Formats: sequence, C-alpha cells, structure tokens
Amino acid sequence: MSLRIPRVSHEPSDILASLCKAAGDPLRLNILRALSNDSFGVLELTQVFAIGQSGMSHHLKVLAQAGLVATRREGNAIFYRRALPSPACPSGALHSVLLDTLEAVELAPDIQQRITAVHAQRRAASEEFFTRLAGSFQKRQDLIAGLPQYRDSLLAFLEALQIPHSAHVLEVGPGEGRLLPDLAARFAQVTAIDSSSAMLERARQHCREQGCDNVAFMLGDVLQASCPPTDCLILNMVLHHLAAPGEALQQLADLLHPKGSLLITELCQHQQSWAREVCGDLWLGFEQEELARWASSAGLIPGETLYIGLKNGFQIQIRHFAKPDLEHQGTTDTLGINQ
Repeated sequence: MSLRIPRVSHEPSDILASLCKAAGDPLRLNILRALSNDSFGVLELTQVFAIGQSGMSHHLKVLAQAGLVATRREGNAIFYRRALPSPACPSGALHSVLLDTLEAVELAPDIQQRITAVHAQRRAASEEFFTRLAGSFQKRQDLIAGLPQYRDSLLAFLEALQIPHSAHVLEVGPGEGRLLPDLAARFAQVTAIDSSSAMLERARQHCREQGCDNVAFMLGDVLQASCPPTDCLILNMVLHHLAAPGEALQQLADLLHPKGSLLITELCQHQQSWAREVCGDLWLGFEQEELARWASSAGLIPGETLYIGLKNGFQIQIRHFAKPDLEHQGTTDTLGINQ
C-alpha cells in the first residue's frame, strides 16, 4: 500500500487539536467534500477551487497532518483522496462523524461545474486515445493483462455466481469484444456499450465472425445513455479508464435490478507508469479496499474475490458485488482466493 498519512504528533490531545484545526476552515471542508468518491491531483484541485497552487498545497498539508487526506502516487503525479477513519486513533470517532456530516453538504454550483470540467478533460483524453489507437489497442493491452491470461479464471468465477441463463448482461467498454462470445454462450441477452465507435465496430465484427446473434450494441457513455435495468454488469479492465471511478460505480449500481450482480476485473494498484502512455490508463490500478469502499458507498454488498498474479508483475483482482433486494438484511463476507 502506498498511502501515506503524516501526523504531527501521537499525543491524543494534539491529534484532536490538529483535526479540529483542519476542519475549522470552509475551503478545507469543501475539499474533503469534493474528495468524497474521487481523487484529484494538486493542479486539478487548484482548477476546481480557483486558487493558486501554493495556497492549495498549504491546505492539503494541513489536512494531511490531521490524517484527513491520504496521498497516492500515480506515476510522477500525486493524487489526494480522503483518508478513512481509524477506530484505534483518538480522533477516529470525530473523524467519522465529520465525514458523515459532510455527505449531506452540497458543493456550490460553480465548484461542481469545475469538477465536471476536470472529469470531462480526463474523459476526452481517454476517448482520444481509443479513437486514435483502436486498431492496436488489444496488442497494447496484452502487454499488461490480456484476456487469455485470465479468461479461464474469469469464466469459472462467473459460473460459480450461478446467474440464471435468462439474465440480461451488460458489458461496459467491451474493447474488441473478446469476452462477448463467452457471455453470449452463457446468457440469453447480452448488450455491449462503448463510447468509442471505432472500438464498438471492432467488437461487432468479432461477434459477427463468432456467430453471436444475441448481442446488442450501443454507442454512448453508459453514465449518460438511457440504458435499461440489467441483471449483471461487467466491467472488464474498464474502471482504470474512467474519469471518476468512484462516482461511476454509484451510477452503475442504479442500473442493476435488485439481487443483480456487478462483476469487476481490474488491476491491483501498481507503479508501472508506462501503462499510461501505452494503454491510455488514467489510473494505475486500484487498492482492494478502495473498490470495496466505493461499492459500499453505492449500496452494493461485497461477494467473492479472486486475485491472479501475472508473470509481468501485475496482479488482477476479480470482484463480485451484489445489489440487495428490499428484503435483504445483513452483509456477505468477502472471500479472498489467491492464485
């Protein structure tokens, strides 16, 4: 784990004073609110809050010293996100109450508009990459984690979920469609949606060659398109291309029927920054706890987890999250299986 949460002192009173000081500034509270389900670099935060870099760096330092934000290195860049409260810390209870209270606070419209602009910039960079390199993307992806490296494990994982054959499955960002024939063989209805027309056409051609006649194709952003509710959502190596993964999971959860499944295959967090240039990755994988936190915030329940180590130093996490029905009570424990 690469999170670093500096503290100015280990004395309980000093820790509490540091947190109270950090929370005593409206701008710092707004920064924490903006980091609810997102992470930003310093320059992005200066754009969002329309202040200079030195001023923003000062506020982030105060928040970090209070243990309210954590840093994560993405190649040469450092991103900030909320730090989770620690029950063992003297300020843990106050930290938790502060974050819960902030959830009810609405950001000013101009701040929200600038956050949307930052997300649009990230999204445009990703879409430009796929449009420009659609023909060679799969070869590039294979350098990191090509589907053949984990297909059997993924399909066995999917089979173990015992999703009915009659279920409707929606794959977001299918790429060249390599997984679609396997899904089409297992489910009666499959829909593939992609914001890149070039990638979607390659997926369509692949399904045509494989004789798949039960796959429908949609061009558009799944977060903005009018997609029908579905029984199972699949994000196969997609989340690290999304502008705001945490917010995306919240919106995607709304597309699931009660008792529906969200299946995610993703890279675990890594520091091989060449993946940005070669594969257009916006994020260098994700911590396991990070995905679980986002899913929980979206009202989803963690299910089984499978970790697959690859020879090139990358590790894949296959995660299942379920949407509870109205009668659901309790939670399901996560099962980790190392391979």
